[in-house]
Amino acid sequence: MEEKNHITRWPYLLVGAISMLFAGIIYAWSILKGPLSADFGWSAPALALNFTLTLCFFCIGGVLGSILTKKLSIRLALFASAVLVLVGFGLVSFLTADAILMLYIAYGGLCGTGIGMAYNIVISATSAWFPDKKGTCSGVLMMSFGISSLVLGKAASMMFGIEYIGWRRTYLILGVAIAAVLAIAAFLVRVPGAEVALPKPAQKKSAIESFTTRDYTTGEMLRRVTFWGFFLYCILTAAVGSTVISFAQDLAISAGAGVALATTLVGVLSVSNGLGRIICGIIFDILGRRRTMIIANLLAIAAPAILLISIIRGSLFLCIVGLCVTGISYGCCPTITAAFIGAFYGTKSFPTNYSVANLMLIPTSFAATIASAMQDSTGSYIAPFVMLLAFSVCALVVNLNIRKP
Repeated sequence: MEEKNHITRWPYLLVGAISMLFAGIIYAWSILKGPLSADFGWSAPALALNFTLTLCFFCIGGVLGSILTKKLSIRLALFASAVLVLVGFGLVSFLTADAILMLYIAYGGLCGTGIGMAYNIVISATSAWFPDKKGTCSGVLMMSFGISSLVLGKAASMMFGIEYIGWRRTYLILGVAIAAVLAIAAFLVRVPGAEVALPKPAQKKSAIESFTTRDYTTGEMLRRVTFWGFFLYCILTAAVGSTVISFAQDLAISAGAGVALATTLVGVLSVSNGLGRIICGIIFDILGRRRTMIIANLLAIAAPAILLISIIRGSLFLCIVGLCVTGISYGCCPTITAAFIGAFYGTKSFPTNYSVANLMLIPTSFAATIASAMQDSTGSYIAPFVMLLAFSVCALVVNLNIRKP
């Protein structure tokens, strides 16, 4: 029985990865916003606000997804997420120049909530099949989510340029495709039953970090100082990646890259993000929580440091290296979050605990707004990267004090 389950659990990871690949298109906003800006003349700050709202509703959707899964079922909750995404993308395809509020409601509100629900449900259910490989499982799922901007984002960009498709039909096609994948996943995604024998996680003995594992309710988790330390750590480290992603193309151009190369570098950043997610997951399973978080933190320090030097010296090469390191660093954040919550607070309340932990994306999303204001006021990227470097160093101090649940 145990050997059979080792084999039959892998298709669930495949279904989860495909679902995440389609759900991740919502992060390709830097590509999807192009025709809206061109046709309607909407300003960059107005379009940036939509992405901030998307991240906020994404977090809310994660919490809502965990609640609906408990009240209803995984199947009905995923169907609900599919409907929200379909309606959201469908409404965007009918936008007019005077309806930017509808963009916020449709894309930011409906799509953000729907994708957040699906994200939480799929990751929670799939991770339950891999108690012995939490990091690897999280890494594969997060990699699929991360590379969506490159794979589907590029496809969307190509469809924008095809005259008989255009951006309106592209949005509609994306909505139908994502909704269809999530609807199919609703019939396939499930958690293992009590009768399923799965391998136990390896016990890593450490003189530095040892504790008795048990299942924590969300209320119990929120009363632990360690959780808030981890929450702060995530905000400070993720701020580096989310901020750089928001102006990666402009940053590359300021370092001397042409428009075509700068666009390609945004794709390179996306690929690095995806690779960082799966590499981090594997490292988590091999080296454990503490060492993995320290490595991720050092990358979060190196990223703004390299980019700061590239700005001061005007080096395109260092800018490219910095973007790659930033992508890998940012990719570590969601993988560590999923693996950390499961390892520290158990599996029983994982869906809700994980969705609460992901609320860190809300304050993180405002780091890009602050950095943009600093860049506008100083006319340079130096001040924003000094701020990000300070964030990542502070994160290391917090990180070193996270000991046990």
